[in-house]
Amino acid sequence: MLDAATERFADAAAALPAAALATAWDRMVDDRSRGGREASRAARPSAAQDSALVYRVRSALLPRADELNGHLDGLHSDAKSAICIASRAVLKRGRLTPEQYALLVAPFTDLGVPAPPHPTVDRPGDGVSA
Repeated sequence: MLDAATERFADAAAALPAAALATAWDRMVDDRSRGGREASRAARPSAAQDSALVYRVRSALLPRADELNGHLDGLHSDAKSAICIASRAVLKRGRLTPEQYALLVAPFTDLGVPAPPHPTVDRPGDGVSA
C-alpha cells in the first residue's frame, strides 16, 4: 500500500533522537503559517494509505513513548504527527509543487533523513502551452 520510498522515509524519521524530533516538530509548527497547512491538505492520501502510514509510524514510536515524553511532554504525539505529515508528502509528492514538497519534508531532510526528489515532470496547468 505504501511505496518503498515512503516506508524508508517514515522509518528513518522515527529513528531520529528525541531532540531531533522536537526540532522537526517545532519547525513544522513554524512552517504552517508559511504554506504548510495548504501543502499538508494537498498531500492527503486515501483512507487506506493513511491508515497504513499512521500504523507504521505509531508502531515505530510506541516503544519510545516514555523516552520521547521524558525529553519533552507530549513529544510522542507531536513526533507522530510531524512524521505522518512529512511522510504523506513523500507518498503524494507528485501532487505537490516542488515548494510544497520541500516545505513539508525539510524539517526532516535538514536533520539528515533522506527523501526522494520531487518529480519535476511537466503537468497540465504548469503554464506549458499545448
